[in-house]
Amino acid sequence: MATTTFDAVVATPRTGKFNKNHARRVRVAGKIPAVVYGAGQDAVAVTVDPKVITKILHSDSGHNTIFDLNVEGAAVVKAMIVDWQNEPIKGHLLHIDLKRIAMDKMMRVSVPIQLIGVPTGVKNHGGILEHVLREVEVECLPNDIPSHLDVDVSNLEINGAIHVADLPHSGSIKFLGEEGATVAHVTAVKEEVVAEGAAAAAEPEVAKKGKPEAAAAPEAGAKKK
Repeated sequence: MATTTFDAVVATPRTGKFNKNHARRVRVAGKIPAVVYGAGQDAVAVTVDPKVITKILHSDSGHNTIFDLNVEGAAVVKAMIVDWQNEPIKGHLLHIDLKRIAMDKMMRVSVPIQLIGVPTGVKNHGGILEHVLREVEVECLPNDIPSHLDVDVSNLEINGAIHVADLPHSGSIKFLGEEGATVAHVTAVKEEVVAEGAAAAAEPEVAKKGKPEAAAAPEAGAKKK
């Protein structure tokens, strides 16, 4: 469950014009700009400590972590990180969106899928395991959000597959989307790869055969003169 305990995230309301210069000043001061919304209340522009947010994002429950949010001048509420932006080169946080959470209302979240074990089709028959679906969308109460879903793939043979319908189900979680969607499967090494390699090796020889014909063209022209 996404119940990792963190100290309350303290947020300070922002004022003034929210342009690039304002955001730059916020970051120079060691904070990052953020927006808090949800639960039927007005959105509020705030600043938060990027180190605290990074710690939450790197926890076991990641962005599905529910924590106390203390916006100065307002009551403490439960919140989640719903979106964030990173600087493309160094990866520093640039901006985040925080959503107030009502603990008694169902919500939709994406939960990571972790594959456990080595398929017998890989171990004994040289197959390849492909992890197709890495997250699945679920609907549940906030306290029932799993940090991840473990799927044992040890018994998968060649051409064997795990679908959404095979994921661990419980009465507290509803899976959304197609139950027949493939999560992971084991495939055989395709013979086409060998055939492509043979074709590529034959190409230089074809080129050599074409060169004498190209060289003969000028001679033919000279005889016409």
